Amino acid sequence: MKPPSIADIADRTLQGDSFGRCLANFLDDFYAAPNSNALRDEPAEMRGAVQEGEIKDAYLAAVAEELAREAGLAHPEWAYQESRKLHSPWFASDLQSLRAVLLVESPAGFRSRNLFVSENALSRA
Repeated sequence: MKPPSIADIADRTLQGDSFGRCLANFLDDFYAAPNSNALRDEPAEMRGAVQEGEIKDAYLAAVAEELAREAGLAHPEWAYQESRKLHSPWFASDLQSLRAVLLVESPAGFRSRNLFVSENALSRA
């Protein structure tokens, strides 16, 4: 079953499902029919409950901000909470040689949360 909202990604991850698979399914659904309801409800925080929970919390906030921006929708207020930001930088790759690329490519919603990803992090093509 595909997550109909961004909050469902956290719920299913907390129940043991794969964060990456839930996120991918959500993105497929969202891109097929963008709507603010899919971004409105705040996901449960995963910090301390799952491995890299604080990263996943920040990642969902970045996803919500970027999808809202791309679709011209209202940005969900929950995405701007301090608990949805990392205090230390996180890079999508452990390769030192890619860090400069990720610093430049990261969409604003990710950079503002100290997440450094490729420019196509939300691509489903």
